[in-house]
Amino acid sequence: MSATENDFFKSRVLGHPSGLFVLFFTEMWERFSYYGMRALLVLFLTSSLMGDNPGWGWPREHAMTLYGSYTAMAYLTPILGGYIADRFIGYRWATIWGAFLMTLGHASMAIETNQSFLYLGLVLLVLGIGLLNPT
Repeated sequence: MSATENDFFKSRVLGHPSGLFVLFFTEMWERFSYYGMRALLVLFLTSSLMGDNPGWGWPREHAMTLYGSYTAMAYLTPILGGYIADRFIGYRWATIWGAFLMTLGHASMAIETNQSFLYLGLVLLVLGIGLLNPT
């Protein structure tokens, strides 16, 4: 460990180690992202809006299939993400890359075009969760 890393772990914020706040906010935003997506994904896909924009209007079965796939991959990819973090890039870079991929995933889903950005966003979210969760 370098001298700056030692100083970081010795510093305190409100009586707690500084690293605790990094851990808290990283976990908070990851959980906010995951559970927020769980709550809104099926509702978004199955809802139909009034007016010129009818919404996505997917059948419930298709929306639940996508939701199930997203949830399953969010629980399975941390196995691979932990392996990558342990063997190759380290937990700090895994955390940074995981947060970056999740940010790109949410940004991708904000683009209102066709379904390909939705799928790309979900894949990026799953990969980000896979890197962020085990670290």
